[in-house]
Amino acid sequence: MAYIPSTDTDRQEMLKAIGVASFEELLKAIPTEIRTKGEINIPKRLSEFEVLNELRNLESVNKSADKIISFLGGGAYDHFIPSAIAALTSRSEFYTAYTPYQAEVSQGTLQAIYEYQTMVCRLTGMDVANASMYDGGSALGEAALLAVNHTGRNEIIIAGKIHPHYLKIIRTYCEGQDIVINEVVSSRGSVLPDKLKTHISEKTAAVIVQHPNFYGCFEDVDEIGDLAHAAGALYIVSVDPISLGILTPPGEYGADIVVGEGQVFGCPQNFGGPYLGIFAAKEFLLRKMPGRISGVTIDTDGQRGFVLTVQTREQHIRREKATSNICTNQGLMMLSATIYLALLGKNGIQEVANLCLQKAQYLASAIVEIPGFRMKYNRPFFREFVIETPIPAAEIIKLLSGKGILAGLDLKQFDPKDTGLLIAVTEKRTKEELDLFMSELKKIFDRF
Repeated sequence: MAYIPSTDTDRQEMLKAIGVASFEELLKAIPTEIRTKGEINIPKRLSEFEVLNELRNLESVNKSADKIISFLGGGAYDHFIPSAIAALTSRSEFYTAYTPYQAEVSQGTLQAIYEYQTMVCRLTGMDVANASMYDGGSALGEAALLAVNHTGRNEIIIAGKIHPHYLKIIRTYCEGQDIVINEVVSSRGSVLPDKLKTHISEKTAAVIVQHPNFYGCFEDVDEIGDLAHAAGALYIVSVDPISLGILTPPGEYGADIVVGEGQVFGCPQNFGGPYLGIFAAKEFLLRKMPGRISGVTIDTDGQRGFVLTVQTREQHIRREKATSNICTNQGLMMLSATIYLALLGKNGIQEVANLCLQKAQYLASAIVEIPGFRMKYNRPFFREFVIETPIPAAEIIKLLSGKGILAGLDLKQFDPKDTGLLIAVTEKRTKEELDLFMSELKKIFDRF
């Protein structure tokens, strides 16, 4: 946005135009007791040169993910991003995060959405996908509301450990709507189907599972789906999209709705986003899905074209018919994901997933050989796992950060009663980096 300065003369003319003599008179409607008195404590004015130096100094305090060895996970991962993505998404015809209001004028954007939806459907094994949502957490919240609206029931069951932030988002979405949310967890790291069965009833609108779950463990997704459907509830699965390169697509084990965090498809690990919410469903839920759907058509001249086929926001349809008032898709992130998937193709996604799996297994096997370290859960995992450590995980993270290694996530930061170090391994980590990580962990054990 352009900076448009105004002079004292400009301000006087504006005040005169609105019929007040001074800036103070303009503010007289604001009670004096809530107005700041005296000078505001802000730094002295700086020249452009000084401002740039100050910003560079602040920037140097941070460390880029490209300069460190990262084992951070918990929803956002350090995957390789092909250079072609930034080159293409930064083109002026694409460089917007928003779906165009006169959508059919932007055929290129609609085609990109259509291709994205198609690839998401093929990856998840579902019938229909929308144009994307804010992030994986908000997509899961929307899925919960859809289930309640579709079934007319008011209970959501969380099967196993889902991301704590996702759970907060679901609670926020359901607040004030008389929706009951029940968690069923197990000390083994993934939910026990027999235990889950005792909690599902005719009041259950949906059973939600994250697979792999927040701890990285696989869930018994076939049995959980059968239990949900036997009670007439919808089955909602939150996936790690990269894992679908080697894991069975949720559509093949009965999922009715599939959501996921699409950051892994070519989007950098920005603190707080913007990220990308994947949302796909079976066809019978099409009319109740949130967001927008791009479709292919033929115009009056017989030419192939693209249209916004479904728009479920209240500004497009009658308010009582709207399924969500959040229909903004993450256009630029969606485009990044589309380019990423097109560049890698089916074989590329499989290769990335396999590399994550093999490297994570190698690292976990080696870490548990170090005295004092052991796996917290004896369950199959994909690229993320929890290690119990001989000293608090927070201390390990602090010690290794000084050596250019981000060791993982301390689970206590999500729940004071939880313990362990959540470690994620992507295809970017080399054997030398994995061995260095293990070596540093051993030094820590030797020291204590």
